[in-house]
Amino acid sequence: MRIIDLSVPIRSGMPVYPGDPEVTIRPALTVAADGVNVLHLDLGSQTGTHVDAPSHIDDSLPTLDELPLERFLGPGVVIDARAVGAGGAIGRELFEGRVAAGQIVLIATGWSEHWGTHAYLNHPHLTVEAAEYLIATGVRTLGIDALSVDPTPAEEIPVHRILCGAHAVIAENLTGLARLLTPENAGQPVEVSLFPLSLPGADGAPVRAIARLGA
Repeated sequence: MRIIDLSVPIRSGMPVYPGDPEVTIRPALTVAADGVNVLHLDLGSQTGTHVDAPSHIDDSLPTLDELPLERFLGPGVVIDARAVGAGGAIGRELFEGRVAAGQIVLIATGWSEHWGTHAYLNHPHLTVEAAEYLIATGVRTLGIDALSVDPTPAEEIPVHRILCGAHAVIAENLTGLARLLTPENAGQPVEVSLFPLSLPGADGAPVRAIARLGA
């Protein structure tokens, strides 16, 4: 068994989605002054590697704590979308015959290599047709190693609306998903964990995303 971390570190000044709260981490207490170390964290719910609850885009949809825990743990399938390239559209043909209900679908675009650079904003994104296919197939958890499943910036977020409207979970800013392709192609089972912080009423939360390879 091997465990692979799929999360970006949370640090002061780290990249955030345009308009989201900036991240600041500073000492609140120190061993020298107070006998213990405690950090003070200022960050948004969509910081770093995170999941979106359906309520992220509509107040009438379920919040994070209203979703079943099964949405955040399960067998994974990794889709190789690295050939799509900058600003490209990820079509349904990449998913046809590859995904099934109950799976956590991870889209490896390779775009996490651009984390922390301006190029990260010009990431690949899903098409509406791909999102509709995933929902019709029964997929309710989707992750991508990019800033969003929609283009950035975007006046409209149709892919979010399709996925969240079906009460699906979206994980964004995953990192290094391409590392899972070779083991998966070799027949190793992939189990994915995306458990978020327990925040009642939240639109989303940071996660420590991991993949477990092998039995």
